[in-house]
Amino acid sequence: MRLSFKDYGLLFILFSLLVAIRFFENELFYDPYLKFFRDDYLRIDSPRREVAKLTFFTGLRYFLNSAISIGILFIIFKRKSVVSFTLILYGLSFLFLIGIYLYFVINPRQEDYYMFFYFRRFLIQPIFLIVLLPAFYYHFLKKGKT
Repeated sequence: MRLSFKDYGLLFILFSLLVAIRFFENELFYDPYLKFFRDDYLRIDSPRREVAKLTFFTGLRYFLNSAISIGILFIIFKRKSVVSFTLILYGLSFLFLIGIYLYFVINPRQEDYYMFFYFRRFLIQPIFLIVLLPAFYYHFLKKGKT
């Protein structure tokens, strides 16, 4: 696993895009839960929301983060198998997580806010990248192919 100067430049750009998505989240995405979870959400009611619009923008953010994350993993490991596995993982995870997310959006209950917060986090943050990067590195290190 040797990275060229060009690879480092591409990685810098991709990581910068992840930071930009987070930094400009209020301007780029419709998400009334951004402000809700910054406030004292355990003491207030769930915000007004448009479910279809919220689902679209949450999905868009997930897919942007996923595409950038897959690009990062491909640049680092340069293996199609990494991309294939990651695509399947991201696809299945999205189906599972968006179902749970919609349950919490449609049925907001104060006692579920903690759990909703963390499921939502998996959809809007590149958490899988944080897990997959060291996992793939360790996997290829053990196989002697780094």
